[in-house]
Amino acid sequence: MHLIMILITVIVAGILRCSWTPTQGSWDVRWRRSLFLFLFPPLLIFMTAIAVLCMGPQGQMGGMYTGWVSYSLALVVLTVFSGLCLTLAYQGWRSLQSARHCPMVNVEGKPVRLLNTEALFAGQIGFWQPELVVSQGLLQTLSPDHVESVLAHEQGHHYYRDTFWFFWLGWIRTCTAWLPNTESLWEELLALRELRADSYAASQVDPLLLAESLLLVVSNASVFTPSGICCAALGDSVGDAYGGKLRLEQRIEALLTPATPTPEIKLQSWHTFLLAFLPLLTVIFHT
Repeated sequence: MHLIMILITVIVAGILRCSWTPTQGSWDVRWRRSLFLFLFPPLLIFMTAIAVLCMGPQGQMGGMYTGWVSYSLALVVLTVFSGLCLTLAYQGWRSLQSARHCPMVNVEGKPVRLLNTEALFAGQIGFWQPELVVSQGLLQTLSPDHVESVLAHEQGHHYYRDTFWFFWLGWIRTCTAWLPNTESLWEELLALRELRADSYAASQVDPLLLAESLLLVVSNASVFTPSGICCAALGDSVGDAYGGKLRLEQRIEALLTPATPTPEIKLQSWHTFLLAFLPLLTVIFHT
């Protein structure tokens, strides 16, 4: 019976993921839809594995006997997921320690870590309290006004705690890379994250300056590519592929159009995620 539960869960997760298609629209609509389709299927699988583990390898459910195969499978899945989380956390910690070895300087009245490279780079590196890292090449190449716009963008990442939340989303991505559309949804969430940080910065500095800074940074992005673990940088999600070019154009267009407030995610929008906990209710039917 537990194997049937697992099979149904995987099928439902796959169908949900396959239902995703790239859409246009407001940031709010795209974010809610992409986050749900990215997060709900793995959460459903995770809760099913926990339910099977709680019920154990012995007993009956729905008149059918359970066994060690489903129990062992759930245990292996949860062990692998935990191991991947620890591995990513360690890699993120190493990235943070590497950033903290950079000297601290003041830029536009803000304390930042100075990275010794000629490439143009600015990003938040860390978890809940990330370090702002700026390259020497960026400070030498960009004007003070452009630097201010870059720092405003990075402040947006700090305000929304992007490094922390995207660490966990990155863990989900790694655990469920085998599900359909994992990479496409990940790229969509990265693009929306940058649009949100751009919108935050545009409320404090001239959007045109930020657009110019973005173009300058992206044009030098191939010279220096930091680890994406626990990192939120100005040039994230644009890349050099055709899809990255479209996302860059999307960000530039958003900066050059009249700004609209970025809505906060309301509590009601999280209620649908409670459905992922339904597998835990099956425990009461286990005898």
